[in-house]
Amino acid sequence: MNGLIPEAYAQAAGAPAAGGQFAPLLMMVLFIVIFYFLLIRPQQKKAKEHQAMLGRLAAGDEVVTAGGILGRVVEVGDNFTTIEIADGVRIKIQKHQITSLMPKGTLKGA
Repeated sequence: MNGLIPEAYAQAAGAPAAGGQFAPLLMMVLFIVIFYFLLIRPQQKKAKEHQAMLGRLAAGDEVVTAGGILGRVVEVGDNFTTIEIADGVRIKIQKHQITSLMPKGTLKGA
C-alpha cells in the first residue's frame, strides 16, 4: 500500500452523535442570529436615527453634507434643502445628503 496515504477507518456503528442530523441547521441558524445582531440591526437603527434627524431639520440649523460641506440651512423642502455655505452663497442639495447636525455656533469659528 502507499505509505503516504493513510488508511481510512469507518466509525463504529452506534448511536448518532448529539445533534448529528441537526448540527448543520443549528449552525446556520446561529450564523443568521449573529449576523442579525452584529450587522443588520445596528444598520437599521442608524438609518432610523438619520431619518429622524432629517425630519427635525429646520432653517438655521448648521449641517455637514456627505461631501464635507459645512453650511447653515436656509430652506427645507421635501426632497431638497438649501444651505448657505458663505455670505450670499447658497447651494441646493438633496435632503438625504445631509449627514449630521453641528452644534450652534460652529460656523462662527469657520
